[in-house]
Amino acid sequence: MAEQNPNLIPRKAMEAMATTAGAGRELISEIFTKINNAKDKPKKVEVLKRYDTKAMRMLLKAAFDPKIEWDIPEGIPPYIENEAPAGTEHTYLEIESRRLYNFVKGGNDQLNKIRKETLFIQMLEGLHASEAKVLIDIKNGTLNKTYKGLTSDMVKETFGWNDQFVKP
Repeated sequence: MAEQNPNLIPRKAMEAMATTAGAGRELISEIFTKINNAKDKPKKVEVLKRYDTKAMRMLLKAAFDPKIEWDIPEGIPPYIENEAPAGTEHTYLEIESRRLYNFVKGGNDQLNKIRKETLFIQMLEGLHASEAKVLIDIKNGTLNKTYKGLTSDMVKETFGWNDQFVKP
């Protein structure tokens, strides 16, 4: 058996990399599609629990909590869809969710309305096209129309939240 060159990556490491190639993070839109495609409520709850993160909870609270008022006009903003394939040159809604406070009433009153709308459009243009649509659905309160079964009641049940969208 020939001795391996010490400058090369070991065979086991190469095989491990080959099996995980392209395995980046899942887009929020992909997770919501899995929830949509789950056959019944227990399976939908199971999917949501499997992908439970702080960002996911923040997005779902923004979508369903009636106390959260968006400071961005209703409808679809005039943005240019990011055509980059999933996993390439785009930002992730999971990461961008940290900046959503800028776009709700009382979140960042230092920004004027025009600046908020500009930043929101820039965020949409940086996201993958499917995630931009998710964010628009969240803002417009239409997430449960796009993803069947993803309702405020199901979210509250999954995370043990009360009607104020907090744990009692």
